[in-house]
Amino acid sequence: MGSSSNDYHLLPVTEKQTQFALAIAKRTGKTLPSDVQQDRHALSVWISENKDTPKGGKFENYASSKQVAFAERIARMKRRTVPDECIRDRSLMSKWIDYNR
Repeated sequence: MGSSSNDYHLLPVTEKQTQFALAIAKRTGKTLPSDVQQDRHALSVWISENKDTPKGGKFENYASSKQVAFAERIARMKRRTVPDECIRDRSLMSKWIDYNR
């Protein structure tokens, strides 16, 4: 029992994992290969590659939290403020960061 290796690949596929993959396959019209259904890691990879990405919403074009944090660090160093319109538009934020680095 002293083994410290990762035995994730040895564990069987869970029922929940299989149900989720089948739901994705049905929703997207893709086929879930039978060999993938037997391998926990392969099924996990298939799910990651085929699950739906969230549909764009009200905040789709907002700057990411990482962009905002980076811009705020730059702003503190340069004793400036990050304009509100940059927070609401990721491309504006990117330009502001490039200009103020």
